[in-house]
Amino acid sequence: MHIRSQLESILFVASKPLAVKKMAKVLGVSESKALQALKELQDQYNLPDSVVILIQNNYEWQLVSNPNNRAAAENFLKAEVSGDLTRPQLETLTVISYCGPITKPELEQLRGVNCSLILRNLMLRGLAEEVETEINILPKYQVTMQYLRHLGLMTVKDLPNYDELHKHEHITRALEDNPT
Repeated sequence: MHIRSQLESILFVASKPLAVKKMAKVLGVSESKALQALKELQDQYNLPDSVVILIQNNYEWQLVSNPNNRAAAENFLKAEVSGDLTRPQLETLTVISYCGPITKPELEQLRGVNCSLILRNLMLRGLAEEVETEINILPKYQVTMQYLRHLGLMTVKDLPNYDELHKHEHITRALEDNPT
């Protein structure tokens, strides 16, 4: 079993701090083995010229961009959040609106493309947000209050044809074919 590789993958897809206990449970290993592998990953990543580093706060760990690259990252993010939404961003926001809360893999199953950067951009713009769940390690995404206010809606259910599209048979079938 490649615990380090599996932990690295979990940290990469989670995009949020994760407790050692939770990661160990998901992998079916002891907390001490998970902690040892995390420390090895930290030795591997936490170098001055690394793109990402592994940070720790008490019992939680997260992969983040290297703070040495902060200026470049901030300039990129400023450019990302200005201007109109792109067609892929609008499509993703529509899926989240009608199908949310929805996990990233479910969203990607419906859209047929990787949505990591689009989700990040929508969250930076305040249009989508992560919703933590007790059951799943993966967060779910939903539209924000700011999004509803911008559209002048009281609830997401006020979207046109919401009842029809929220539980549409093609969407339901697609999500059932690829459970997360």
